[in-house]
Amino acid sequence: MDVLHPRCAGLDVHKKTVVAAVRIVEHGKVRVEVRTFETTTAGLIALAEWLSEHGVTAVAMEATGVYWKPVWHILATAGSFELVLANAQHVKAVPGRKRDVSDAVWLADLQAHGLIRGSFVPPPEVADLRSLMRTRKQLVRERTSHTQRIQKTLEEANVKLDSAISDVLGQSGRAMLEAMIAGESDPKRLAELASPRIKASPETLMRALDGRLTEVHRTLLRIHLDQIEALDRSIAVIERRAEDRLDPFREAVELIVTIPGMGERSARAVLGEIGIDMSRFPTEGQFMSWGCMVPRNDESAGKRRSSRLRPGGNWLKTTMVQCAWAAVRKTDCRFAALFARLKPRSGAGRAICAVAAEMLRTIYHMLKDGTFYQERRAEHRQATRQQEANRLLRRLARLGFAAEIKPMASAAG
Repeated sequence: MDVLHPRCAGLDVHKKTVVAAVRIVEHGKVRVEVRTFETTTAGLIALAEWLSEHGVTAVAMEATGVYWKPVWHILATAGSFELVLANAQHVKAVPGRKRDVSDAVWLADLQAHGLIRGSFVPPPEVADLRSLMRTRKQLVRERTSHTQRIQKTLEEANVKLDSAISDVLGQSGRAMLEAMIAGESDPKRLAELASPRIKASPETLMRALDGRLTEVHRTLLRIHLDQIEALDRSIAVIERRAEDRLDPFREAVELIVTIPGMGERSARAVLGEIGIDMSRFPTEGQFMSWGCMVPRNDESAGKRRSSRLRPGGNWLKTTMVQCAWAAVRKTDCRFAALFARLKPRSGAGRAICAVAAEMLRTIYHMLKDGTFYQERRAEHRQATRQQEANRLLRRLARLGFAAEIKPMASAAG
């Protein structure tokens, strides 16, 4: 096998140490040197100098959690190396030889022959937006957890507030919670704090608020409300920081929000995962495979054993699925038509994943071509009507009936 990189290195990265194996080919002979460095800044600078002393031109490392990131950043600035980030599933070593040194040497061997397919490493501006939007999503999840704990505490006290109003943390709900925490237990006085816009009648609110709150319940409600307020402040800070770093992405955001179901926050989250440069994905299929939005390849003896989505890409997947649910609720939308066509035979779960994949495919072409989303409503509506008619004809045929159809005058128009 041809050697593409005569002087290369493989790094096995851990939390405290990184094992480096330098592979040098000279006069037809292979020489390997292995050394361990600390992952402190001084240790990584020493690693870069050691690699430079050996004339290394290409360095490969596995994507291990977040430990690879400081190693990557320091090597990218401290030397002129060609850095390659390898997917750990793609570079598994030979069974029975699992050691730190053998892992590093194995990576060096693969890199020397050009057998490692590099993973996408986002540029700094994309990485910053990704970190902000991922953290925002985590904080929103934590906020939801505290809201659920408030509802659980109220239920323990037999206060049915969430049955009477839709938003426990809305203006009226917060006023009632603050009064409960302060020691108010009279259902009538608590009900008077409700906004006139609340649909529930005063009698309904009084019955729902007639509970038995203890001091422990009030303490827990105070703790959860304080946590929610702190999370709200943190989310606001993240949104301001994301807005400050949005200049390189503003045009892309304006494109993506024209897609049904995509809002500005969702567009930011998606761009933080995929970036704006689609030239690194030569084809649509490679982009969809990288995003783990295509069925896995699981075929043996001519039979396909699984059509589940490839594992991975959970941040991007969850965002696209949430946007897909919003898109299918819109009328005269091709995503809604796709969902309606696939749901009867594939189920809602698979159908929504197909819609999410179609939306991601649309984003790819829009970013690549710089075009806005265009909906061909009439064509999609006609295609949906004809497909539904064909489906019903096939169902009648399976039941043993033959039928002919022709459009009604009113329907044809």
